[in-house]
Amino acid sequence: MTALDNVQAALANIRASDRAVNAFTAVLAERALAQAAAVDNSDAALPLRGVPFAVKNLFDLQGLATLAGSKIEHDSTPAGRDAALVRRLEAAGAICVGALNMDEYAYGFTTENTHYGATRNPHDLTRISGGSSGGSAAAVAAGQVPLTLGSDTNGSIRVPASLCGVFGLKPTFGRLSRAGTYPFVASLDHLGPFALTVSELAAAYDVMQGPDGDDPAQVARPIEATLPGLHSGVQGLRIGVLGGWFRSMALPPALAAVDTVAAALGALQEVHWPEVDRVRTAAFLITNAEGAALHLADLKRRADDFDPLTRDRFLAGALLPAAWVQQAQRVRHWFARQVAQRFADVDVLLAPATPCVAPAIGTEWLEINGQRMPARASMGLLTQPISAIGLPVVTVPVWGIDPAAPHLAIGVQIIAAPWREDLCLRVARALEAAGVVRAPVARLPDPTS
Repeated sequence: MTALDNVQAALANIRASDRAVNAFTAVLAERALAQAAAVDNSDAALPLRGVPFAVKNLFDLQGLATLAGSKIEHDSTPAGRDAALVRRLEAAGAICVGALNMDEYAYGFTTENTHYGATRNPHDLTRISGGSSGGSAAAVAAGQVPLTLGSDTNGSIRVPASLCGVFGLKPTFGRLSRAGTYPFVASLDHLGPFALTVSELAAAYDVMQGPDGDDPAQVARPIEATLPGLHSGVQGLRIGVLGGWFRSMALPPALAAVDTVAAALGALQEVHWPEVDRVRTAAFLITNAEGAALHLADLKRRADDFDPLTRDRFLAGALLPAAWVQQAQRVRHWFARQVAQRFADVDVLLAPATPCVAPAIGTEWLEINGQRMPARASMGLLTQPISAIGLPVVTVPVWGIDPAAPHLAIGVQIIAAPWREDLCLRVARALEAAGVVRAPVARLPDPTS
């Protein structure tokens, strides 16, 4: 197929399915068709030639206002150029077809956006897609595009990847440039891809690597191609399973998903990290305070224009004592040192990505470990402690693990030490090759029936 064929097929799929899924907030048909024609006329060696993709609407796209899921940004000045990662994907031959729905200002785990509507899980339209990158995961799961970009501050790639049953990569903090994206929490923000296969995930990640002076938080490191090593297998890798918090705060289907993956990999060692509940609390406080500080002027002037699901959290964050935030940063850095020591004995760790499969849209409460907990915040219970210290993670989907919802997936996090995305991807590819994990396209209802 030509690039033009691929783009036309993607645009047709979006038209046919997005009324049901609500993944897209903007479709760039004219731009995408022009870019496809340019790719087809190029003789350059392009590793992602003709691959359609879309991005969470906090990525700058030239000529569009960068919404970040908000009403407030709707009338802001359109972006003068694309975000850095969009430019890198298009330089490799991929073609951007649009922008995707999200929780307002990335502050949420469900993509139940009051302004633009909820993004629905393509495998069960009554359920959430996860968030805050819900549109990114749902667009891949629905077969609208094979590749998307999202962001992950506390779990916003891993949670929707888990609930929508696709592959997602949260790289090491500082690995990929954040230039040209709307920030949430500068201390914790990561960017990364979603895809239907591990090979596509690795190929996209590889072309997005590289230094960028426009992102002062990026850590300058050489480009490390992961795609050639995908077929190296897992022989010789020391693989463990995270216990403690990561077992007690997950429901039985989530534990069964981890146990299934662990059995396939022969992972017997249980590893315990100290004070996980404290670092999760620290991440919560840092998120609350930094997010509120970013939006303080708008909270004073136009609080009613915020999504009610985010406004109260931002207002609470504006009132946090500075001493609490400083202590949270100390806990976070202490925890990072403790975890680094434990990677001396293990290469890769496994943990559930979410406590459960996707809840119904509108769910307010979950019961976990005998506790009644708020559903929206609790979707990040198992992801926040990991992104708080910037570790790389690939989320892989395990299917049919919940007897009450066998049509839904639940994700397992494959975690490695900083800068070892290659190990996460190798393990994910081995599981995919063995048929333990997979990302099938959802069968959506026929819109004409």
